[in-house]
Amino acid sequence: MTKTEIAKLQGYLRRTFANANIRVAAMKSADSAEVFVGEESIGVISDDKEDGDDSFMFRMAILDIDLED
Repeated sequence: MTKTEIAKLQGYLRRTFANANIRVAAMKSADSAEVFVGEESIGVISDDKEDGDDSFMFRMAILDIDLED
């Protein structure tokens, strides 16, 4: 992903979730970026170029221990 794409994705996530603490950081894989809230990694965004369309897939795993009070 380009720096421009990462900046746009970060802005989109911050606006959508009303959280200025969201940060999107490039990964070694050129088609992925990691999403953080503060210092905690919450998921990965992948670039999905298919049939001439450019879209992004956000994946977030939620463990059962995360749901405990």
